[in-house]
Amino acid sequence: MLLINIVRNTIALALSIALMSCGRTKNSSISSADDKVSELISQMTLEEKLGQMLQVDPGVYSSTIDLEKAIADGKIGSLLNIIGAQKVNRLQKIAIEQSRLHIPLIVGRDVIHGFRTIMPIPLGMAATWDTTIVKRAMEVAATEARAAGVHWTFAPMIDISRDARWGRIAESCGEDTYLTSVMTNAMVKGFQGDEITNHSVAACAKHYVGYGAAEGGRDYNTTNISEYYLRNIYLPPFKTAVDAGALTFMSAFNSLNGVPASGNAHTIRDILKTEWQFDGFVVSDWASVKDMVTHGYCETDADAAQAGINAGVDMEMSSDCYIQNAAKLIKDGKLKMSQIDDAVRRILKVKATLGLFEHPYTNESLAEKNTLTLQNLAVAQQAAEKSAVLLKNDGILPLKNNMKVALIGPLANAAHDQMGTWVFDGNKADSRTLKMALESTPGISVKYAAGLQYSRDEDESGFAEARRTAANADVCVLALGEESILSGEAHCLAKLVLQGHQQQLFETLKATGKPVVVVIMAGRPLAISKIVSKANAVLYAFHPGTMAGPALANLLYGIAIPEGRLPLTFVVDEGQIPLYYNYENTCRPAPENNPTSLKTIPVEAVQYSLGNSSFYLDYGSKPLFPFGYGLSYTTFEYRTLQLSSEKINTNSRLTVKCNITNTGQTRGTETVQLYLRDRVASFIRPIKELRGFQKITLNPGEQKEVAFNISAKDLGFYSPNGAFLVEPGAFDVWIGPNAEEGLKSSFAFE
Repeated sequence: MLLINIVRNTIALALSIALMSCGRTKNSSISSADDKVSELISQMTLEEKLGQMLQVDPGVYSSTIDLEKAIADGKIGSLLNIIGAQKVNRLQKIAIEQSRLHIPLIVGRDVIHGFRTIMPIPLGMAATWDTTIVKRAMEVAATEARAAGVHWTFAPMIDISRDARWGRIAESCGEDTYLTSVMTNAMVKGFQGDEITNHSVAACAKHYVGYGAAEGGRDYNTTNISEYYLRNIYLPPFKTAVDAGALTFMSAFNSLNGVPASGNAHTIRDILKTEWQFDGFVVSDWASVKDMVTHGYCETDADAAQAGINAGVDMEMSSDCYIQNAAKLIKDGKLKMSQIDDAVRRILKVKATLGLFEHPYTNESLAEKNTLTLQNLAVAQQAAEKSAVLLKNDGILPLKNNMKVALIGPLANAAHDQMGTWVFDGNKADSRTLKMALESTPGISVKYAAGLQYSRDEDESGFAEARRTAANADVCVLALGEESILSGEAHCLAKLVLQGHQQQLFETLKATGKPVVVVIMAGRPLAISKIVSKANAVLYAFHPGTMAGPALANLLYGIAIPEGRLPLTFVVDEGQIPLYYNYENTCRPAPENNPTSLKTIPVEAVQYSLGNSSFYLDYGSKPLFPFGYGLSYTTFEYRTLQLSSEKINTNSRLTVKCNITNTGQTRGTETVQLYLRDRVASFIRPIKELRGFQKITLNPGEQKEVAFNISAKDLGFYSPNGAFLVEPGAFDVWIGPNAEEGLKSSFAFE
């Protein structure tokens, strides 16, 4: 049981890394970082300032000599895509000892959901609804990355994402502003720590802003978001990032209401830097400053440099519009030196905050000690267990040890694909697959047949062996899903069905008459209604990472109990997109029990459109599974919703509570969710919004009272001009297990 039980319990991470003392400190008499930064800026040439505003991939230089000379000349402030303490230290030594002002480099890397120990993709982390494990997982990622010389990660991605066709939904926390905001706080704190140490990495909140609303779910595409929706849906997670202390932000690729995000002074200078008082720095996404020429917003690279700096983008990633054009723009009066100084000040302050002036080098012995440790693997397994969502179970799960199991499917032994997208430093050799976990567990009888070699495979030559294997077993565990290359940046899909002949493989196994338990590993919510309707059980895991195999094996056998909840809505078919729980009511809402098939609608109903209401005649208005949904191996009953008062005002709080009872035979964890609705407002408000949640663990028969406190700030919303409004009137409140179920009451705000 080594693979399954080696890391069963939560183990506190050993993050007590000794402070390094090999760095060289300049101007040691300066007591504060601000004073040090100001003194440095006063000594810098314009060329050195612009060098700090440039981040480059070393690969753009034709030789190592050219790269090292640029660093020595102070023409580069940041590097990306370089890892390994020895490599980083060698280049850092040049910056510290050979550049005129001895300013350290800051090294960035896409450490999105793990460095070597890969956690579930961010969508999976959000499915845990557990901030403790999310923070711990990012601490592991930070520790491993910093030991490899990385100072700065381009995460978390906190774009609100409502279109599963968009490949980058895998990097998001889903469709809900509140859940994303809660996860944002946990991720930023995990990466950076409660205070910055030499095992912290700087977090980067991205993509600022609105990128998740890309038209048609196509990457890099246009977004059109009114100020009202921007303020209430897309901006709040970024405000949370500021409040959590995120050191950096990244401007997005997309245009927003006709203005490229990297040239948008309203969102960056006005809102982020002035209104929110963000004092870190903003980096462009890869060449997104230069891309403003492609957008048609700027005519030349010089125009792009002017637009980016005026908007407040402090550091340019990859492209060189700033360093090539800013000096002339200043000379021509199109830019001010004060704008350059402000950008450099922000960059140097982040370097100082990370301790790079005092301790610029990485201890080269730390990587081996801090990477893929038992503690790190423990966190990865626990995160994978907590992130998996049980969507259906007719009682076949948990499996019994005496069952003969046929393990089949393209994801059953997919060491690389189970890690998901954005795993530059992950190694499939480190992965524990479901096949490995089951075959190494004493007492379990398991036979394996792939059926299909990979998710897009259409070769059915393996079906015969898969059928024979299933026929000789008591139960079939079928591992389906997506290869990791099918999600992530620039990996968008028009169709959300299972790729290749996976559906045909399922039908073949179902025809044997044996129970079929489907395990799906994917980077997005797929349209799986045909699987759900026929499978005996469905366990959904958003690419669970390095320890996917042991985690899923534990869940299948009841060693761990499913507790994941959906962070977004599952559609019946992609034709329903966009479909999300917190929509606004129309003037003619869909009927509660609208048909989901044209075959079931009488002719006269089609003719009159069922009262001219808002839904699809062929798929209805309901999702396959709602936001917040997830089953356990036990059942929970919600009883006796109580409010402490029927009224609330600005100076009071209202407590809403109910009793939750475990009515099953197994210990389980329930995620109790609080939703609110403002019935009438000066702007139409959603039919309900998540405003809180609590996870509780109950033994069979155990009951617990769960209480939420509601204050005026939970009832308000932002007007288009940024004013926060709490308007008098009636409010509805629900406590339930997901966005469609629960106990309901009401109260008034006066």
